[in-house]
Amino acid sequence: MAMNRTVWGRRRFLEGSAFLTAAFTTAGLYAEELLGTPAQTEGPFYPDKLPLDTDNDLLTLNDTITPAVGEVTHLAGRVLSTSGQPVRNAVVEIWQADSSGAYLHSGSMNGDKRDRHFQGFGRFLTDSKGQYYFRTIKPVPYPGRTPHIHFAINRSGRRILTTQCYIKGDPRNDNDGVLRGIRDPKLRDLVMVNFVPQAETAVKEYAAEFNIVVGLTPTDAPRES
Repeated sequence: MAMNRTVWGRRRFLEGSAFLTAAFTTAGLYAEELLGTPAQTEGPFYPDKLPLDTDNDLLTLNDTITPAVGEVTHLAGRVLSTSGQPVRNAVVEIWQADSSGAYLHSGSMNGDKRDRHFQGFGRFLTDSKGQYYFRTIKPVPYPGRTPHIHFAINRSGRRILTTQCYIKGDPRNDNDGVLRGIRDPKLRDLVMVNFVPQAETAVKEYAAEFNIVVGLTPTDAPRES
């Protein structure tokens, strides 16, 4: 069941992003290089022990049928180079706090209240168009931080970007010290994401699109296709 929902959600989201895909792959549409997604701190709560289940559905663990608590979110996007080329075979990692603000980390606050059904961490290998997809929960705030999701992009066995994405328009963003560290408003806007309610679902779900632009060394650069 979980895998079927994941495949369905990914297909629905990517079909809805058809215009974006066309825009990034149309020759000559962008004369200038894309702005790179700003790097952000990994933070202290990257999992200190990875779960046995590290797939892209963070709402169910292994073969359990009890889902995690939280508002279901279909989180997807593309990884692109600054020239607009898709970055294929990149490993996208995400990690975030559960609905009570606890991370999958031994030093996390509220560790005793952690949702044991929430995976807390996931990975996805980008396809030929640089696309990735996760099914997770809408991020929640916890003391000192506005809602956010951590991202890491890995290619050829090395980390090429660490960043975070945020809920666009959330009033708590203005007081978040990590986010305010991005001083350029144009760069700050690159990590802002709309979490759009999905009207056709039986229960409230969101779709969120976070496109990531990475600077690549010559050995990392994708080939033209």
